Amino acid sequence: MKLRRPRRPRDFRLADSAQQIVGGFLLAGPFVVTEEVWVLAGNMHVLQALVIVAIVFAIGYAALYKADTTRDLDDEQEVAGVPVRFISLMVVTFGSVTVLALLFGAPETFLEGATTACNPVGLFRASGPVLENAATSCELVLTSFKAVTVGSVFSVVGAATADSIFAK
Repeated sequence: MKLRRPRRPRDFRLADSAQQIVGGFLLAGPFVVTEEVWVLAGNMHVLQALVIVAIVFAIGYAALYKADTTRDLDDEQEVAGVPVRFISLMVVTFGSVTVLALLFGAPETFLEGATTACNPVGLFRASGPVLENAATSCELVLTSFKAVTVGSVFSVVGAATADSIFAK
């Protein structure tokens, strides 16, 4: 006699997003208000931040569909071929860190002397590489983006864990 593995319901519910939000905020909070994270972000290169984004996507996918053996990727609701649960996880992951950073006023607190004015047209007209021009003219926005990517590494772990543990 072969035992069947229990399957989770196919529908992605609002409760699933709520679980992800709780997990994402829980683990992101301590990192958003830590000066070391903002100093680290200030010293990072944009390419490092983009690699971290890719790592966050990989962690989220692995946690939802590889580590959790009771969830079947083929049974998930999809939008343009991407599972709704995964989209929700990424929105919660990056959104929770961004919301906390803005609510606590972290960019203004830790980046007091940063330049806030961004001129996208001027970036492309200036001589030299575009990324270097962006780094000098949009320091506050760029460093905040990098800090959000650092915090998202922890947020994705919390959100995916909460989604897997508390799912029915």
